[in-house]
Amino acid sequence: MKTRIGIFGYGNLGRGVESAVKHSSDLELAAVFTRRDPSTVKLRTEGVPVISADQLKDWKDRIDVLILCGGSATDLPEQTPACVKDFNVIDSFDTHARIPEHFANVDAAAKNGKHVGIISVGWDPGLFSLARVYSNAVLPSGKDYTFWGKGLSQGHSDAIRRIAGVKDARQYTIPVQEALDAVRSGSQPELSTRQKHTREAWVVAEDNADLSRIEHEIVTMKNYFDEYDTTVHFISEEELKQNHGSMGHAGFVFRSGTTGMNDEYSDIIEFSLKLDSNPEFTSSVLAAYARAAKRLYDEGRCGAFTVLDIPPAYLCEQSGDFLRGHLL
Repeated sequence: MKTRIGIFGYGNLGRGVESAVKHSSDLELAAVFTRRDPSTVKLRTEGVPVISADQLKDWKDRIDVLILCGGSATDLPEQTPACVKDFNVIDSFDTHARIPEHFANVDAAAKNGKHVGIISVGWDPGLFSLARVYSNAVLPSGKDYTFWGKGLSQGHSDAIRRIAGVKDARQYTIPVQEALDAVRSGSQPELSTRQKHTREAWVVAEDNADLSRIEHEIVTMKNYFDEYDTTVHFISEEELKQNHGSMGHAGFVFRSGTTGMNDEYSDIIEFSLKLDSNPEFTSSVLAAYARAAKRLYDEGRCGAFTVLDIPPAYLCEQSGDFLRGHLL
């Protein structure tokens, strides 16, 4: 029996989940929920209803896992604890500094509703989190380094769009090449947040908006831009559409450490990815963890979980025998 997936929010991430479900033979899309007028939302999958978010609870017995596709700045801190009372949920909450707080809120609500909530699913946090944990376990003597980009950040772009007077925006994260080279050399440099990345924002402002205020709110935004050198460009809507339509991204996780009785051997673990479409890839990770959420729920588990708590085999459609024979 296929796992019935619900999508809450049909933006770039929601459309990506729709694609990921199409490629998973054990998942099926049951419904899409939107805060917009449902008649204005056109899906690419035939026969799937688009339902008003106000009617979400009416579907609690017809959805196995609800994938939340809102933004981390304002949507998910409220939506995930609210929805997990009635559904097993997956979210992509990516404000690293607030993950412990978000986990506690979701855990309490999930246990109250006896459901499973897997939070902060994606590639960072997500797959990169796993890379950091595995690398730390293997190389206890060493240092961690994470670089993002160059690429479009969905969460940071969304955070800018929430600022009053902003009509649209794209934000790029750019690694500092000198810092990357130093890490790859094995010298284990001490690098501040500001030394590792720069950020660049391209913003379409509303007519007569206060550009100085918008720029100040961006560069001082806590947990997003305040620790980085951030450049803000104000451009027209036409320029944004013409020059900033790509959703690509990339990233690197390093653990630079030593082994041997006297730390005489130098070792570097590097995990990297390069994506044509950040939302499509992130959505594929969300879909895999939806499979895990259903398995945990079927086992009678409840509460909040992160990618660190999920057995890798729970992400795969294939049986344990297949995984041992082909992937182990």
